[in-house]
Amino acid sequence: MIGFIVAGLVIGALARLIKPGKQNLGWIATLLLGLVGSVIGGVIANLLGTGDIFELNVLGFVVAVIASVALVGTAEALTSRNKA
Repeated sequence: MIGFIVAGLVIGALARLIKPGKQNLGWIATLLLGLVGSVIGGVIANLLGTGDIFELNVLGFVVAVIASVALVGTAEALTSRNKA
């Protein structure tokens, strides 16, 4: 469980580094978006038959980062729309 949280934080941080611009997200939002992205990556990797959902593998990690970048972009759009 702790490894899952650490992986979510790392994936969320990588997603924020990849996404251009400044995001107004705290570390808890980064963690949550990273966790959701890692679950999405694990599910897709599992569907493709490359491993279990909680197993760390390259394809799952790459898909998790891509999903997290999309989630960070969505969260950024939602927070900026609410402020305007």
